[in-house]
Amino acid sequence: MDYSALIAKRRLRFEEVDAAVGNPDLFSNPKLATELLREHRKLCQTLDLWERHEDVKRQLADNEELAKTDDPDLSAMAAEEIPALQKESARLAEDLQYALLPADPNEDRDAMLEIRAGAGGDEASLFAAELMRMYQRHAELRGWKAEHLESSPSEVGGFKEVILKITGEEVFRFLKYESGVHRVQRVPATEAQGRIHTSTVTVAVMPEAEEVDVEIKQDDLRIEVCRAGGAGGQHVNRTESAVQIFHLPTGLMVRCEDGRSQIQNKEKGLQILRTKLYEMKLREQQDAHSAHRRSLIGSGDRSEKIRTYNFPQSRVTDHRIGYTSHNLTGILDGDFFEFTHELQKTEMAEKLAEAGL
Repeated sequence: MDYSALIAKRRLRFEEVDAAVGNPDLFSNPKLATELLREHRKLCQTLDLWERHEDVKRQLADNEELAKTDDPDLSAMAAEEIPALQKESARLAEDLQYALLPADPNEDRDAMLEIRAGAGGDEASLFAAELMRMYQRHAELRGWKAEHLESSPSEVGGFKEVILKITGEEVFRFLKYESGVHRVQRVPATEAQGRIHTSTVTVAVMPEAEEVDVEIKQDDLRIEVCRAGGAGGQHVNRTESAVQIFHLPTGLMVRCEDGRSQIQNKEKGLQILRTKLYEMKLREQQDAHSAHRRSLIGSGDRSEKIRTYNFPQSRVTDHRIGYTSHNLTGILDGDFFEFTHELQKTEMAEKLAEAGL
């Protein structure tokens, strides 16, 4: 497909945005400045992707011509490079196609992951801990940073709830598909008769909100301090460092106690609250613009069962696209790239169909 016309429009828009970003008064409107800087970065990436795609296409065409020459050595060398160039050209074309489609404006944001144990009691809390480690390891593999914001440990060494903040390059773009119910099927260590139990864990991936996205009025908050519970040593037992923040208009409550001071916990709590309020705002906008959702791919629907981890068969299945992998160990070690890739392909196909391309 020829994207020249779309690229020409992107170049014109880049010139406009580039001029706006260079304006000394850019930050007089913080919200607009944030939006323009995001768009500038996205346009730079798209145009750079186009140049690389065109360069590989030229190399491929040159090699295909050289492979037809009478010089056997030159022909053989050129032919040897063709498969790699074809593969690279196809990959860049797919990336370019994705970049040119209408994008989620939150794709390049950092994200918060909220992991909650669901049905299954202790076994669910243990799997919640395993999913936490899976996402931490995945962040490492992508060169992101995973920060532990808050958690509620279970008595068996798992977690009833844990919140992570993931920062890096286009975090929400790649993690948004993880929202939903993750189901695990396995034999618990405490099961004497070897029966398979089914447990669930709910994952919510939220684009991190910035202060310009959500205004939190002090009058809308009730902040309480209390003694932190659970493990933590003498510091936790002696000081009232835990903070509970109630957002009165919505009824949301956030509790933070993992930090070593009230100030740290208050900052983390407000950060979590702001992100939850932003997510509510986004969902209201989505509901207002569509009477129904075409697809649950990447929609972040928390009630949908999206994936099953079957330990006896070392099988992981994503139910949204019917994709199965038998690399259970690798996936739990953070290598779930194949699922993200397949989900992106499905979402892209839906967007192309919607755009009539």
